[in-house]
Amino acid sequence: MKKSIGAKTIVHPTPVFVVGSYDKEGKPNVMTAAWGGICSSVPPCLSVSLREATYTHRNILEHQAFTVSIPTENYVKEADFFGITSGREVDKFQATGLTPVRSAVVDAPYVEEFPFILECKLLKSVEIGGHTQFIGEIMDIKVEEDVVNADQPFVEEIKPLMYSPDNIAYYGVGNFLGKAFSMGKLIKK
Repeated sequence: MKKSIGAKTIVHPTPVFVVGSYDKEGKPNVMTAAWGGICSSVPPCLSVSLREATYTHRNILEHQAFTVSIPTENYVKEADFFGITSGREVDKFQATGLTPVRSAVVDAPYVEEFPFILECKLLKSVEIGGHTQFIGEIMDIKVEEDVVNADQPFVEEIKPLMYSPDNIAYYGVGNFLGKAFSMGKLIKK
């Protein structure tokens, strides 16, 4: 039997996105966000929802671009710091020792040390309650060579962080269970 727990902002897994942008002076900034994911295949698009009060919100609107850097399990402290500290008061790159890289594709920085980067131009923004959903067209994806084979990244090698909103905790990737669009074919008709 299932128990109703009400309408909440919980889904599993929830990604850990480090969203990169420049402020009006050109200073690189990043923030951690969990409300996001792929939202279109053609064109390839990603969405991320941010509160208007965030420093990144204005930056994305001004530059019409953002990046999403995917942190690994080794960078859980830095990813958490990016989410609990405002770029208005702290240079997050200087504080963590991580390296901002200027995208050659969009007007936004990404984190050099993170292995998987999505570079997005702002396609649309939608106001939803206390958040703005930014929909970015994915213009390029950059992946460290040691986590990619035949132009396909391996999640086991990337070791991305996942966020659990119900218990406010970070997790790593679990076990391989089977191939998508294939396992279901094992069920006999």
